[in-house]
Amino acid sequence: MKLYSSIIFLCFYVFGYSQYQYPRNYFSPPLKIPVVLAGTFGELRSNHFHSGVDIKTQGKEEIPIYAPADGYVSRIKIQQYGFGKALYISHPNGYTTVYAHLKRFESNIQLYVKNIQYKKEKYNTGNLFPKPDKFPVKKGQLIGYTGDTGSSGGPHLHYEIRDTKTERIINPMHFGLSAEDNKNPTIQKLMVYPLSDDARVNNSFLESVISFKEKGNGNYIAKKITASGTIGFGISVFDRLNAALNKNGIYSLEMKVNGKRVYYHDVETFSFAESKYINLLIDYKHYKKYRSKLQRTYKAKANRLSLYEDLVNNGKVHIENGANYNVEIIAKDFKHNTSKIRIPVKGTVSNLVYKQKDTTNYKIIAANFNKFQQKNITIAFPKNTFYEDCFIDFKVENGIAKIHDPTIPLDKRYTLTFETSFLTEEQKQHVYIANVTNSKYPRYTSTRKKIDKVYTTTKLLGSYTLRFDTEKPTIQLYNFNDKQWISKNKTLKVMIKDKETGIKNYRATIDGDWVLMEYNHKKGILTYDFNDKKLVGSKHIFKLVVSDNVGNTETVSATFFRKVN
Repeated sequence: MKLYSSIIFLCFYVFGYSQYQYPRNYFSPPLKIPVVLAGTFGELRSNHFHSGVDIKTQGKEEIPIYAPADGYVSRIKIQQYGFGKALYISHPNGYTTVYAHLKRFESNIQLYVKNIQYKKEKYNTGNLFPKPDKFPVKKGQLIGYTGDTGSSGGPHLHYEIRDTKTERIINPMHFGLSAEDNKNPTIQKLMVYPLSDDARVNNSFLESVISFKEKGNGNYIAKKITASGTIGFGISVFDRLNAALNKNGIYSLEMKVNGKRVYYHDVETFSFAESKYINLLIDYKHYKKYRSKLQRTYKAKANRLSLYEDLVNNGKVHIENGANYNVEIIAKDFKHNTSKIRIPVKGTVSNLVYKQKDTTNYKIIAANFNKFQQKNITIAFPKNTFYEDCFIDFKVENGIAKIHDPTIPLDKRYTLTFETSFLTEEQKQHVYIANVTNSKYPRYTSTRKKIDKVYTTTKLLGSYTLRFDTEKPTIQLYNFNDKQWISKNKTLKVMIKDKETGIKNYRATIDGDWVLMEYNHKKGILTYDFNDKKLVGSKHIFKLVVSDNVGNTETVSATFFRKVN
């Protein structure tokens, strides 16, 4: 009896450990306001999974951030885009917490960073790795203030927890971070895909939308379909939490066929290296056409995501003639609120026998280097740029290179080269490569120049052409005027813009000395803080030089006066 009890305890312990392997009471919330999420972990973003949670800050910046546990500041990074101002704290339990889009750091950290910026005469610091004894922190200690820096869509705190050794990101909800949520996910769209050459759905070899009805309490029923061969499904689903209207991601997706699980994935943890495979999890073609993300409940051959469990035939369903199938797709959020959609399937042989193959003159062998040329334009694809063999369209008309439609995801960048020997020297100075897939909104593509050539590297198929940018950036004094007394100003602000290729760099000086100006690229405003350094005298010369991405440069000088402190 004692042995039996020990075995039961051991089984319970192992099961419990697998369910609660993370310390749930170790980290306190980083903000002292109610936790309301604008974004959940593992959400489907453009070309990546969301690597943290976005905590709302009531539409404000400057909300204090506190260390959730003892540790030390192990990394600091400031960049114009991405995470903006970011702070990393390593903890003795083997995890690192990350805080992004900050307005500013705690005063000692802020001074440390600004000294480096002034020494380098750069806003972007790159990665800074202070020694462990430089900035030790205790649980509850102030470490910074929330903001809207980097590629942020509004004030909030992006918060992550990572395994310090492996750098794998883990859902912070597993550590006890919690937000009120008793709402079931919402199913928006359901698709079915014929996957084999002999596959047919409703007597068609094309993917199609399946209509469905909501029956209440998270239950949905789809219209019955007929099928043959091997098929797969895709579903568009989102989740809402109680205190916000944001459409968040779900935690897990499961599919059962006649009661047996054949597909499952959840967003407990993943690595940055595998995040790009999101483009194989979703229906990428559908996303590029309709900006809607459908999660496939089957795994593509080249997909290396580690999220999957219990796959049977990689989630693909083989339909036998005359058989009936009950397919059920189950979506859950982290709090186990659940929505289910049932799809009746009848195995029926189709009388449709013809399926046209896609062929062009440009065949891609994924494992090989592929290079094609038309007129003065060359495209070169490194090995394994494509996930599978395929045919692509490539044509050049009126100076525009159309490189297929942007509906195929790529694993690597390819090189697009335009010969420019026919251009004048003046034109060569101002030429750049533009993505004109959307002709109404052409976009500058990072362009490099060689003798009689310009080239770019990109992961996007689509249409490209040469364009010319001859206009200088514009500079406008924002909160002061030339020859003005501004003794009461805490900051000096300037607005900069560039219509075509965008701002590449800027350099500001006061009385000939470099000064740090923070660039809010969303508003186009540069800001200098007068607390940064003490000015000598009352009369000062401000100078700003701004360049765009082809080298057009504008310079502005202005005189201002301040009382001597």
